[in-house]
Amino acid sequence: MALITLLLYALSLGLLSYAQPEPLQNYNSSDLLATCNKISAAISGASQVFFPPSPQYTLDIRHSTASIIEESACSVEPGSAEDLSVILCILGSTRTPFAVEGGGRTTNPGFSSTTGVQIAMTRFNETKVNSDSGTVDVGAGLNWDPVYQTLAAIGLTVAGGRIPGVGVAGTTLGGGYGLLTSQYGLTLDTVTGYELVLPNGTVVNVTSEDEDLWFGLRGGLNNFGIVTKFTFKTYPQGNVWGGARLYAASQQDAIKAALLKFQQQNDTKAEASVSMSYTSGKFLFTIFYFYDGPTPSGVYDDFLAINSTGGNVSTNSFYDYFLSVGPQPPGAFESVAFADFHAASVTQFSPAVFDVIVDQINLWGARLSALDNTTAVEFACQPFAQGLFSHGSASAYPPDRSHAIFPVSFTTEWTNSTLNDTMAYALRNISSAVRDAAVADGQDVSHAALYPNYAIYGTPLEDMYGGNVKRLRKIRREIDPEDVMGLAGGWKF
Repeated sequence: MALITLLLYALSLGLLSYAQPEPLQNYNSSDLLATCNKISAAISGASQVFFPPSPQYTLDIRHSTASIIEESACSVEPGSAEDLSVILCILGSTRTPFAVEGGGRTTNPGFSSTTGVQIAMTRFNETKVNSDSGTVDVGAGLNWDPVYQTLAAIGLTVAGGRIPGVGVAGTTLGGGYGLLTSQYGLTLDTVTGYELVLPNGTVVNVTSEDEDLWFGLRGGLNNFGIVTKFTFKTYPQGNVWGGARLYAASQQDAIKAALLKFQQQNDTKAEASVSMSYTSGKFLFTIFYFYDGPTPSGVYDDFLAINSTGGNVSTNSFYDYFLSVGPQPPGAFESVAFADFHAASVTQFSPAVFDVIVDQINLWGARLSALDNTTAVEFACQPFAQGLFSHGSASAYPPDRSHAIFPVSFTTEWTNSTLNDTMAYALRNISSAVRDAAVADGQDVSHAALYPNYAIYGTPLEDMYGGNVKRLRKIRREIDPEDVMGLAGGWKF
């Protein structure tokens, strides 16, 4: 009861300044319907508009977090960049709000959902290998699962996402931390080109020669138009070793010591994510291991010496490993009622910082579970090689490549709709507590960038993009003087 009282008091004083985004504008339903019909009449047979309650419309507006689904006036599946150009021009000229959905995994309301026109990128689903250039063209409507599957058949891979069911577009446009980050950099560092529909409808191919757009697209999300295709570098890929093991809360000190030692090793093929969860009053560690080779080099010995309560590690193909850490059966679409993400950034998971992270999940796990016994809280510590930002040139994210920062992700899931503001408040407090602990530990993270794909709605742009905000705003004004992309949700410069 004390927690509820505190939160309500803070809200009444206006201390919690982060609210869900306001609607862009109240549009007459007949105007929206007219726009949908105009689009339907203008596009080719490669594309199609769907209306409620058709099954395809329902699939097009679907998101993994049910609470952020909005009833759009219609959905449209463009089948070519040219048709998407027509669609974007109509939306811009009619000032109709819209949203663009790839994987549908965001938890931020209004970022890829709308009451206007939902653009579903489903038909941009090609994976084309370019053997002569060592690259692969990937449609923006795909998630990573079929991309990895296609490439696995010819012994290749890309530095994409680490979890099944996550979209290629969101991962890449926001940054992209994955299984191969320590070796090759962020996903955006491995892009060699974009096919982009500009806000004015022009279809362009963007490469590193296009200095401003190249900078903005690499971490700047959907501010500069709609990407229809990415071209990625490919890498040879053999069997890998890894899996997940579960550990009791009593192993905290042993895991802390093993994690500290792991961060000091220099084998860029080795990745580990230390996850901790609090559900139904129970705290649990899960460590996800990944080694890019059939046998690990000994870097996990301290972890593997810790008594485990379950789980398994083994040698598999890259694709089979990838599927094993996702929903079961593979390909299942996971959906929760309510969920939020947020993040902090650290330069090291030191013993002091690790202890604060554990304290925070126990503190807030207990508090939030007392309000809704279905609440699940999960944190993930994700160390990478110190040189992870050395693989690419200047980009929107990260704003500073001079030293490594590692993301800590915080997730809450719940079913009580009255607790939305409470959950957001909790995540912001957790993020601040971890940052403060890192600063007290001597880490230079007081202004370290938060990862845009993890940050909760209402996060100031400067907290993610730092000193790049001014340049990004200038680029957006030049690329989109009519503010067409402002009709869509997401982080806006």
